[in-house]
Parts: sequence; structure tokens; C-alpha cells
Amino acid sequence: MVLANRRLSFNHEHMFRIEQDSNGILITNPKGYNAFTTVFFGGRRRHDRRVAAVSGAAKGQRVLDIASGPGALVAALADRVGPTGEVIGIDAACEMVDYATAHAGRRPNCRFQCGAAQDLDLPDASIDVVTCTFAMHHIPEDERDQALAEMWRVLRPGGRLLLADMAAIGAHSRLTKLLSRHMDPAEIDIRRYRDSLRAIGFQQIEYSTVKPATGVLTALRPA
Repeated sequence: MVLANRRLSFNHEHMFRIEQDSNGILITNPKGYNAFTTVFFGGRRRHDRRVAAVSGAAKGQRVLDIASGPGALVAALADRVGPTGEVIGIDAACEMVDYATAHAGRRPNCRFQCGAAQDLDLPDASIDVVTCTFAMHHIPEDERDQALAEMWRVLRPGGRLLLADMAAIGAHSRLTKLLSRHMDPAEIDIRRYRDSLRAIGFQQIEYSTVKPATGVLTALRPA
């Protein structure tokens, strides 16, 4: 996606703002984004619970959600890891971080910070599960391998990675194609990162789908 200006409206729904800076494409209107995803997924909570389950996050683990947005997936992951675990949400749009922090509710096991996938402010081998959903195509193309390398770096041996993006599935295929018509369909095909993950060292790379319209790629950093 090429953006000519610093701030543009999303042409299809006019529900959330899209901006671009050195970190890539940012979505900066949390309420509008929440409204859109709730409609698109037919209930965001159910969808995020499904994605969290596929991630393999378990009680007591430490999880990183990259491009965490308003924090919906972080909440689902926090429920899975429980009070002895921790979920960190990172987003390059500080508007999203502020919103997610204010709406974290009673979940003391999650926190949010501004940051980019290409330069994670976390120690090596400090995370059990990394998730990054609907965001890889927002990262500048020449920096995506660096972002994947950062995910590998912060994962502990035996840790799991989950990447996800829109996919044309069943009844949602027409809507997904409409939303993605402004970009090359290959941009949102999460399977495109298989070779990059293998080159870094990831194993057990598997593709699956989550209804209504999400393609998911999971991988393991070997122990």
C-alpha cells in the first residue's frame, strides 16, 4: 500500500484513520477500528479467543502481542495465561497504546507500550509466545525480515510464533477481496513468510484458518 500523505481516511468504511511514518502504516483511531473489526469478524471477542487458542499460550507464560491495537487480542491472551502469566502489547501507534492501557480493565497481567516490530525493546529469549496479527503488511517491505528476526530473538527456545492476516474464506471471501483490493493480494497472504521463517531457523511451520476470515501461520523456535 502506498500512502501519499501523512493522514488519510480509510476509503471503504471511513471508520478509522491511517497514517504512515518511518515504522510503516499505522491505524490511529481505536474506537473506529474497534467498530470496524466488530462488524467484520461478527464479534471480535469470539474471534480473538480462537486466535489466542491457536497461539498455544498457556497458564503462567509470558506473551508478546505485536501491533496490539486497542488490546482485544491481548485481553484474550491474558485470560489464557492467567494471573501468573503476563501479556505485553506493543504498537507503533501511541494512540492505540493509550487507549488499550485505559481500557485494560481489571487485568493486572497485561501492559502496553509504544514500539515497532523491527526494534523490540525486550531482552533476548524472554518471551514464550509472540503473536502479530493483521500487521505484517503494514511494516515496510524491506524491514519485514528484520521484524521476523526480532520475533525470533525475543522468543525463548521452544517458544511459539503466530502470524495472521485476512484470508478469503467462505462467505467472507467477497468482503475480504473488497477490503484488500487496494493492494496486491499476496501482501495479505500470510503464507508468504514461510521461507523467511525457515531461513531464520523456525520449524513446524503450519498454516490454518480461523473463521470468519483469518489466515494463521504458526511456527516453533526449536529448543
